[in-house]
Amino acid sequence: MQRTANFLDSRAISRRAVLQAGSLGLLGLSTADVAIWRARAAETGATTKKPRAVIYLFLTGGLSQHDSFDMKPEGPVDFKGEFNPITTRTPGIQICEHMPLLAQRSERWSLVRSLTHNNNGHDAATYMMLTGKSALPPKYRAMKPQSIDLPCLTAIAGSATRPQNHPPPSVVLPEKLYHSNSGTFSGQFAGMLGNKHEPWFIEATDKPHAYHSYSGAFPKYLFNLHKGEQADKVDWRFDVPNLTLPEGVLEPRFRERREILNIVEQQQQHLEAQASVGGYDRIRQSVISLMADPKVREAFDVHKADPKLLARYGDNSFGWSLLMAKRLIEAGVTMVQVNMGNFGSWDLHGNNFPMLKQFLFPPTDLAVSALLDDLQESGMLDDTLVVMAGEFGRTPRISHIAPEIYKTSGRDHWGPVQTAWFAGGGVRGGQVLGATDASGAYPTSDPQKPENFAATIYHALGIPAEAAWHDATGRPYPIYEAQPIERLFA
Repeated sequence: MQRTANFLDSRAISRRAVLQAGSLGLLGLSTADVAIWRARAAETGATTKKPRAVIYLFLTGGLSQHDSFDMKPEGPVDFKGEFNPITTRTPGIQICEHMPLLAQRSERWSLVRSLTHNNNGHDAATYMMLTGKSALPPKYRAMKPQSIDLPCLTAIAGSATRPQNHPPPSVVLPEKLYHSNSGTFSGQFAGMLGNKHEPWFIEATDKPHAYHSYSGAFPKYLFNLHKGEQADKVDWRFDVPNLTLPEGVLEPRFRERREILNIVEQQQQHLEAQASVGGYDRIRQSVISLMADPKVREAFDVHKADPKLLARYGDNSFGWSLLMAKRLIEAGVTMVQVNMGNFGSWDLHGNNFPMLKQFLFPPTDLAVSALLDDLQESGMLDDTLVVMAGEFGRTPRISHIAPEIYKTSGRDHWGPVQTAWFAGGGVRGGQVLGATDASGAYPTSDPQKPENFAATIYHALGIPAEAAWHDATGRPYPIYEAQPIERLFA
């Protein structure tokens, strides 16, 4: 497909130069592209347009709208819950008392309280919210990713935008969405778009989380999902692998993390050896310095960040992930999806209120607020859209199912409505769009579907309304299937 901007201008750079730079194919073409573009800009004194980017915070399991951003303090007792609303910095907007830092920053974010679809299943709803589709395709298979799946938002965003200063156009971290009983969730891969547009999965957690036992932001905010007790696992680690992977590593034979790291190690040794031989032009040398310099690689190791910065984000997996997301965007990645918690974290059928209060809201409030501050202080917020949503909301009515498993009450799955949170990227803060009924069960105004949600992301990235993506046979599909939520940007 035609990209929105192609900076390999054949009129200015010879085909021979492009082929020479492309001979480092093991780095991925986009790396050579970036180096060529940098060299050209240095020669001509040209300036580049500030890149647009998106960070998608996916609340795995589904956050309750009643207990966060659409509270109903005057509603029925068995609907409104245990938490109280607090006023934000914006008159008329209230959110949960356990998110005080976000409340202080309300002039930077807006809410859409009317995001809706019709599915209450984790697998199907995840597919919908990660692909931007409110209907499942006929050949959809839950928990069984296929090459005929619709492409995820991150894959489309990466394929339709210009990479900036770093090879991977789109990234997912710190781990794939995975259910320990059922397997890997569909909808989070490139699918029909093809392997070359696969998001770059940074598998930062040392081992898969055990969905049925533990949840939260480890190590400090790790909890036992069913019993509601803190349960730290000292042997879990958050390790950031090297980001430079050659095309094809996402094929099944390279799925093992050890194999990927071996490839990266060989790649670095090859580059460093070739650099010492000499005879490389300035473009090729810049590729080598970019990807083989240990200082560049170490810049992405969040554990080596200033302790004060880590304290701002939170020294836990939520904070580490959001700091990594900011650094990736700063390095030139177009879109980063951060899976906030393992798949059980926000799926609070029971123990809802103590889990939110003690283990989920504190690290989320801190990390998201730090991300907003960091982006603003870095001059990146206006060009970086930050969105936060789950696969669905939660039921209006509180229930106490399976008392033999859960100590206290919770809320169940609810596709008809959830609140989506937006900041930066041109969004005018201090707004609430859409509304729900007195029970917080259904939209009463301005309903928005996953297609509108996806279009808003594409709009923020500057993807043209007429843009298309193509499957492996070359068949085109429109990127936009609905209008963006334009009032966010008014």
